[in-house]
Amino acid sequence: MSAVSTQSVPQGKSLGASLGASLGASQGISLGSCATGPKIVQERGQREVFCGLTGIVWLHRKIQDAFFLVVGSRTCAHLIQSAAGVMIFAEPRFATAIIDERDLAGLADIDDELDRVVTRLIERRPDIKLLFLVGSCPSEVIKLDLSRAAQRLSQQMTPNVRVLAYSGSGIETTFTQGEDACLSALVAQAQRADAAQKPSLLVVGALADAVEDQFRRLFAQMGIERVDFLPARRAADMPMIGPGTKFLLAQPFLTDTARALEALGAQHLPALYPLGAEGVAEWLRAAARAFGVSRETFEAVIAAPRARAEKSLERWRPHLAGKRVFFVPDSQLEPPMARFLARELGMEIVEIGAPYVDRRRLAEELALLPPDTPIVEGQDVERQLDRLRAARPDLAVCGLGLANPLEAEGFATKWSIELVFTPVQGFEQAGDLAELFARPLMRRELLEI
Repeated sequence: MSAVSTQSVPQGKSLGASLGASLGASQGISLGSCATGPKIVQERGQREVFCGLTGIVWLHRKIQDAFFLVVGSRTCAHLIQSAAGVMIFAEPRFATAIIDERDLAGLADIDDELDRVVTRLIERRPDIKLLFLVGSCPSEVIKLDLSRAAQRLSQQMTPNVRVLAYSGSGIETTFTQGEDACLSALVAQAQRADAAQKPSLLVVGALADAVEDQFRRLFAQMGIERVDFLPARRAADMPMIGPGTKFLLAQPFLTDTARALEALGAQHLPALYPLGAEGVAEWLRAAARAFGVSRETFEAVIAAPRARAEKSLERWRPHLAGKRVFFVPDSQLEPPMARFLARELGMEIVEIGAPYVDRRRLAEELALLPPDTPIVEGQDVERQLDRLRAARPDLAVCGLGLANPLEAEGFATKWSIELVFTPVQGFEQAGDLAELFARPLMRRELLEI
């Protein structure tokens, strides 16, 4: 196993999240349904998505003393380098241990090689307190057991460094599921809180620090004292979890993490996702109800920031109202984004495509969508592009791999990955979220003059 340098980190290389197409089990379409809201069509075929390694691009910025070591190929390394935009003099907190021909041929013990790379990394970066071994398509194909390697290395390096493993492979997953896998690994190793511990609120999902601080202030003003965030900014601050934990999901793609939390006795608070003035208000309201905050106190706390959010949306509504938008599957953010655009900005939803639709975690969102909205779970990219071309929407929200070809055909597009990289949750960010959708339409109008 060779380790390729990540600029200033010897024997490591900035890793990659590859954009690829994988073939599903069939080309057919079957109908599914949800208890409330529109019917959901399941589609299986060729798909275009980033792999789960992409989550490292925002996770390594969030957990400030963590390091993400991908065990993968040079393709992983090269593409994450491009996705992260890391310059040559930077010192990022991620790298790739390259699986080379000696490893594949059995000429070197791959576990010994991995131990050697990790040891050199920790020597070079003593600030690392939490190390993630991240599986990739190549490591999964050769059946490399990174979970066992993480246990072995964690025992060797305790108490200075904790080592965890998760899969970022793109064989059967989409790019936001990398965060889900990472947070699930954290939950599996979290300290357990007993039933007698005072109830606490846990916000689950990586948020920008500025957004996290805003939410902390609002919860404090409501009188909710014990509030934790997963992931925390530092490894030592990861929350304790138990029967007294009530949690809100900040992202709709954290299905496995939510399931792991519930297995430890934590209680999920169903709510809209904190996107747009309406979404943030209802998300906060779910916490207020769970912790006995009076209606008067709650309304007083959110009144000013909600008014600012609604005012910020007024600027962009003339550019978006009445425009037709088509969501191509990519991030799993598509249903709440569609709800935001339809209800708060007056856009018409042509089709909502999402890689996966967790009906339980999205029940509140689905119930507020127009009842005739087509929702497609999964993807057959050729069929979907045919529907998009026939519908001729004003805006197509899609992945990077489809955006340029669609632009060449005359469509205005929005990169869906930008909706994950940009801070969009919270009252103060509502206008920024609307602007992301308005900008390509405004650019198109200028070009047509």
